[in-house]
Amino acid sequence: MKYALISVFEKTNVLNFAKNLIKHGYKIISTGGTYSYLVENNIKVIKVEDITKFPEILDGRVKTLHPSLYGGILSIRNNKKHIDQVKEHNINFIDLVAIDLYPFLKTIKNSHSSHEDIIENIDVGGVSLLRAGAKNYKDVITVCDINDYDLVIANLNNKKLDEEFRLKLAQKAFAHTSSYDSQINNYLLSKINNQDMPEKLTLSFTKKEDLRYGENPHQKATWYIDEFYNEVSLNNSIQLNGKQLSYNNILDANSAINIVKDLNNYSCMVGIKHLNPCGVAIKGNVEELWQKVLDSDSVSIFGGILATNQIITKQVAQSLNKLFLEIIIAQDFEEEALEILKQKKNLRLLKLDFHNTHQIVNKLQCVSIDQGLLVQEKDLYKHNTADWKIVTKKKLTDEELEEAYFAYVVVKHVKSNAIAVIKDFQTVGVGPGQMNRIGSAEIALQQAKEKANNSYLSSDAFLPFNDVVELASKYNVKAIIQPGGSIKDQESIDLANEKGIAMVFTNVRHFKH
Repeated sequence: MKYALISVFEKTNVLNFAKNLIKHGYKIISTGGTYSYLVENNIKVIKVEDITKFPEILDGRVKTLHPSLYGGILSIRNNKKHIDQVKEHNINFIDLVAIDLYPFLKTIKNSHSSHEDIIENIDVGGVSLLRAGAKNYKDVITVCDINDYDLVIANLNNKKLDEEFRLKLAQKAFAHTSSYDSQINNYLLSKINNQDMPEKLTLSFTKKEDLRYGENPHQKATWYIDEFYNEVSLNNSIQLNGKQLSYNNILDANSAINIVKDLNNYSCMVGIKHLNPCGVAIKGNVEELWQKVLDSDSVSIFGGILATNQIITKQVAQSLNKLFLEIIIAQDFEEEALEILKQKKNLRLLKLDFHNTHQIVNKLQCVSIDQGLLVQEKDLYKHNTADWKIVTKKKLTDEELEEAYFAYVVVKHVKSNAIAVIKDFQTVGVGPGQMNRIGSAEIALQQAKEKANNSYLSSDAFLPFNDVVELASKYNVKAIIQPGGSIKDQESIDLANEKGIAMVFTNVRHFKH
């Protein structure tokens, strides 16, 4: 006689699964909730208590932790010593284990859950049963995913429950329990104040989808998500049109979303190309924002990505439709705007709630390196202009400081060495990723040309020489915003005073490698 232990929180498809197992000669063993559900649906079930001869105790915390169950699961069928011990203790072999786990993650995401609720939803017995079944995969079928019920039955029908199939199910079970423990670890870490980086870092990601390829067509790629967190992110967007996102699309879209998030207290629109902003604008309605972004760099936006915390209107859609864009991410789209934009079947349209107030934010950032991982806190620093220091004779008004603030938020999102030139709350020049800072400044100011007159130039790190100040003066820049901290700061300050340029020290650097 074959036995199957079924204990699941999620009851979807379990009736059909149990019926088919019975057809294949299995007797079903089950626990409290699952037992009642199966019995109510006229399925013959053996209570776990009838096997263990011990009742559930401690409000269900202890019900399956018993040798009569684990002996039946972990016994090796071709080991005479194991067989003799099983017989001696009247233990039945358990040939299939179907377990899901308490909904720990779902409980965390329920805003009404207390800490005590969350702790009670840490599964102990279920994890142990899955691990036991997976360890003895040569003799036991281990099922942790309801989507595998039909596959198991199909293989039973075709008598294809070979060792390779069992091994795949075992690997999936260990991945499932490992991910589950990682989520518990993340939650407990979040409850500890002033926590240093943990000695052991466990990360859990679930496959969202396989991508067509990676950065280049010869590279395979897959998109994984961390289900523990709930952020304003690409994962939480709704795709309304267009083909599948590519690897590069996802990277660019993530960058665009992060800039909008950093400026979310304003109406904002961002154009992105190759991870760098080619146009950023704040203040104004969506039509005005789009015109500012387009004016910022009408060349680079071609083939780029657009993101805004505003609703795309028919008027804006008509203008957007004249360009080639990869993705448009917006708070929403007017119906007429959607009709216009959907005329391009490949244009990816994504709806994303930038104002989501129910977030669980991951404050760590990970970058893979060969045989390792670099982990740091995300650069979530929020500037207060009251903490800045104007180091020159020329000062800035409160309104001018607000534009200086915008300039410094923008440059934070440009690859280092980074320079951004801002005028009228929009970018007019962006200089990213050069090996020296003057090179970035030249790119940004040459792009801005006459628009640089009376503008704000921001630098993500200090100016090591006064060459940037000299160049800025030739374009009649009004103010330079930088962190300060160079041993030659005074030379830059002196030259700024000579040229009539205001200089602001923010005291915080924003390198972005």
